Amino acid sequence: MSLSSPTPAQIEAIERATIATVAHDCFEVIGPWILGLRPGSIGRAHSAAPLAHTLVRDESLIARIEAAYRAKGMSPVFRLPDVEGLASVAEALADRGYAPQQPTMVMAADLDLVAGFAEPAGATQLEAPDEDWASVFLGEGFDPQDGAHRVAVLSKSPGAVFAAVRDPEGTHAVGALSLAEGWASLHGMRTRRARRGEGLAGQVMARLAQAAQVQGATQIFLQVEEGNAPARALYARAGFTPLWRYQYWRSA
Repeated sequence: MSLSSPTPAQIEAIERATIATVAHDCFEVIGPWILGLRPGSIGRAHSAAPLAHTLVRDESLIARIEAAYRAKGMSPVFRLPDVEGLASVAEALADRGYAPQQPTMVMAADLDLVAGFAEPAGATQLEAPDEDWASVFLGEGFDPQDGAHRVAVLSKSPGAVFAAVRDPEGTHAVGALSLAEGWASLHGMRTRRARRGEGLAGQVMARLAQAAQVQGATQIFLQVEEGNAPARALYARAGFTPLWRYQYWRSA
């Protein structure tokens, strides 16, 4: 498989796996779009994403998606990849008063590369997140309300596994991974501010990747904001390469 040029089947699988993690019980498919319908601070959980990267402008389809969100009391948001095949969709959204923001990269890697990226001896696999795991999301440098919401959502993700680096002083780095649509999906990577730069995130990532190997997965993907240079550099060292960039189109 060429990770740099995903096939239509791979694109659809990644989008469905994304929703399976953050809105598995609160989504709808309308034509070639999948709609996350879970309110909260996780953008992927309450935005509509195309299941294909070659769609034509369709005002009636956009209107149906808008209506689905408004029926739930939510503002419509479109998570649109910056690809040529969706240019006319972007034009239609702009004409309807939407504007793009928050550019985010979708990156993928061969699971074996990630599993071998670091020695995971310091990271412990968890079947479910505990209070210490959750506390990292609520620590210094993180929005506590957003952190609490993400913990609640990831805790309910079907087929998820969790990992943490901890010692007698506490838990210092955490992460989560979900398995869906044949992909391992990496989420919730957090390291306490005082312990960054020690390689703890790499240990968590390797531990999670090894757990996914046991389940038979071979490929892994993640999503990271384009402006998060340290995280992108870490993922690149672990073998992740960009698949596409998307932006959230919200009403201006």
